[in-house]
Amino acid sequence: MLLTGTFHRSIDEKQRIALPKSVRDSVAAGASSLVFYLTPGTDGSICLYAENSFEKLANRLAEASPVSGDVRAFGRLFYANARRVELDRQGRLRVPQELVDLASLGGEIVLVGVGDHLELWEATRWRTYLEAQQNQYDQLAESAFGESIKPR
Repeated sequence: MLLTGTFHRSIDEKQRIALPKSVRDSVAAGASSLVFYLTPGTDGSICLYAENSFEKLANRLAEASPVSGDVRAFGRLFYANARRVELDRQGRLRVPQELVDLASLGGEIVLVGVGDHLELWEATRWRTYLEAQQNQYDQLAESAFGESIKPR
């Protein structure tokens, strides 16, 4: 399952977000259930993982050194705020208040596909982030891939 794209949505008064059908179909094709996990993200976002992707991430974190203070602190913050959610019949999920507050979600939001998960952004924060990063795309690509990708 590879999640890509940008989807503009709104969060309703009950803190529900409708997932796009293409996302639901993509997740359903690679999963045994439509169970998700919402977690704190980076840069003011919230991450949405399908259950199998969340389990893979949890396994990676479990392999990290338990004596590292950063690993312990991250694990505590991450798991303390992670929430299991399920889609309702209309393909919506409810975002818990703690995570709504953490990412300042309200009104217009943006769902961004980031490979194995989606990020939920408050729309203005996403536009600001995109404007700041987009003109650095080439430099970010070089830094992300370094010498690991060679021309064919």
